[in-house]
Amino acid sequence: MEKKVSLHVKCPLCGKSLMDNDVILNGKPSVKVNITSENDRGVLHLCSTYGCDLKKMEVEVSEHEVVEFYCPHCNKELSTNEHCNECEAPMVAFVIKAGGEVRICSRNGCLNHHIVFKDVSSELSKFYYEYGF
Repeated sequence: MEKKVSLHVKCPLCGKSLMDNDVILNGKPSVKVNITSENDRGVLHLCSTYGCDLKKMEVEVSEHEVVEFYCPHCNKELSTNEHCNECEAPMVAFVIKAGGEVRICSRNGCLNHHIVFKDVSSELSKFYYEYGF
């Protein structure tokens, strides 16, 4: 049986939680961010379960369009210097409460994502402790 992990994430810039208990996706609180598309801006809710691609968007975003992600608290952009190894769009980072970062592609429809641990031994230990692996 595959274990599904619901990640609790926060802004890498201001440290405030991005979790939204009012919008539930896949039975768990969603991750709330503001986005800007080519023609509009609004709120995006992402499934917090790692590997789940469910999302709820308040704005129209065309397939394969790259969007900019912003923290709903500090309004700073969440992009990184890393680019997606599948489509070359900028990657977006969220800090995992238990340690490490989850990075997702900013292109609508690209499902590339991964977890990064900067201080592998301490962050990985906290992650394992939190999620019981």
